[in-house]
Amino acid sequence: MDAYDYIIIGAGSAGCVLANRLTEDANVKVLLLEAGTKDNSILVKMPAGVGALLPNKGTYNWGFWTEPEPNLNNRKLWWPRGKGWGGSSSINGMIYIRGHARDYDQWRQMGLEGWAYKDVLPYFKRSESLEGGGDDYHGGDGPLAVSKASTPNPIYKATIEAGVQAGHPATDDFNGFKQEGWGPYQMTIKDGERWSAARGYLHPILNRPNLTCITGARTSKIIVENGVATGVEYIDEKTKEKKVVKAKREVLLCAGAVQSPQILQLSGIGDPEELGKHGIPVVHALKGVGQNLQDHLDCCLSWECPKPITIYSARKGIKTLFVGLNWLLFRKGVGRQNALESGAFLKSRPDLDRPDLQIHVVIAVMQDHGKVAVEKDGFTFHVCQLRPESRGRVGLRSADPFDDPAIFANYLSAEEDRRALREGVKMMRKVAEQSALDPYRTTELFPGKDVQTDEQIDAWIKTAAETIYHPVGTCRMGVKGDPMAVVDAELKVQGLQGLRVVDASVMPTLVGGNTNAPTIMVAEKAADMIRGKAALPAADVPVYEGEAA
Repeated sequence: MDAYDYIIIGAGSAGCVLANRLTEDANVKVLLLEAGTKDNSILVKMPAGVGALLPNKGTYNWGFWTEPEPNLNNRKLWWPRGKGWGGSSSINGMIYIRGHARDYDQWRQMGLEGWAYKDVLPYFKRSESLEGGGDDYHGGDGPLAVSKASTPNPIYKATIEAGVQAGHPATDDFNGFKQEGWGPYQMTIKDGERWSAARGYLHPILNRPNLTCITGARTSKIIVENGVATGVEYIDEKTKEKKVVKAKREVLLCAGAVQSPQILQLSGIGDPEELGKHGIPVVHALKGVGQNLQDHLDCCLSWECPKPITIYSARKGIKTLFVGLNWLLFRKGVGRQNALESGAFLKSRPDLDRPDLQIHVVIAVMQDHGKVAVEKDGFTFHVCQLRPESRGRVGLRSADPFDDPAIFANYLSAEEDRRALREGVKMMRKVAEQSALDPYRTTELFPGKDVQTDEQIDAWIKTAAETIYHPVGTCRMGVKGDPMAVVDAELKVQGLQGLRVVDASVMPTLVGGNTNAPTIMVAEKAADMIRGKAALPAADVPVYEGEAA
């Protein structure tokens, strides 16, 4: 039986970070198991390829569906999740957002020592290499390349101006001192190429002799003996042969908010009632596994544009071929763009202590993850509620590791979630009416002028709302004695030895923004914990607008 010091399950955003940091120690032997394949597709490397990756199940996309959602007309919602090296960082929209400083201070208030914003900011900085260099809030030489908005499309600037005209503030850095307002996004793109976690962390270290990477390895269970995780059983996707590898120090589960709880449950770690439904013997009772699921729900308002300056005209007909050639030969043109370079963080009501809505501006008519083809020039406001009170869960369909997990997102079960999203629709309509957008906006395509009352808006949201790909919380952190916590503040699975979970599933609450950068931060911090290194010194900077240093 092959033996390694550490076995990492999942080569996604967190797994790639751990593979890099742990193998810095030449005396440590690491195995990285990935169910998918290498990230060698042009669609992964080309930023514009996101439009083909997200809507379709395939080599790089697990393509999950939720169970029928009771508050969304019993629709099953499409849940893209990254498969292969880089995980979801290889198919996402490449937006670099950390969340609000108060999100992490809230974790600390929950008793999670070491997770306040001033504690985690140094790990965000360590991971990052911001175009133009670092500063008090940004790193300048980390593995993750982050670029600034640069596309000259006038719609981006016009939406920011329209937001200010509508009475909202502006900000030049969502990841700096002031998140609230309209401004430009930062992106994980470098020199016209997607910069995933695999690109930044894994590819540069593939020649390290103490790292072994195996693809096509479907984890079937974590082996636990006498309360200690001692290894991993996996199935070769091609031969269907079962194999077992031994972990001398720790098993590190990095399969994401959907599949980490699934793998724990398949291993007999979870709620005995859930395990019993599928005939799985209880190895370690832990009721919180799969619970506390949170996700950002999103709805898309679109307007027609009278000018041929959006993605539709840029890729119309034979132009698609030239877009690809221009990118392949010169890394120029539409192919190097993610088509969403401006947006906002706003409050749906003034008494909130931080923004609860996020807006992504897309220079295309975007509906249903791009599955609905609208052959018109236009732009879209993605409206996303940042801190849902609704909670769902991830369970099993069966004891077969090749079955998709059962996802019960339970969107809009809380009235506050319905109110905030409804208010966001109204706010975006007001922004779209401003004079800055007059040259670029004509007919409202979605939801359309006939949708006006609160009841009509609510009814439209039920038919149109979709995930914006940020599930977290299903193996959440908690203090000792919390019966629903899955891991402690060091990400160790409660009641077991030799097993940690390191990915978005450990987040106790959703952060205010896209979740890829926070997941990478979690893994950077976890790497120090695993290696027994002292935490990076806390940042000494003001973290809230109006607060003294």
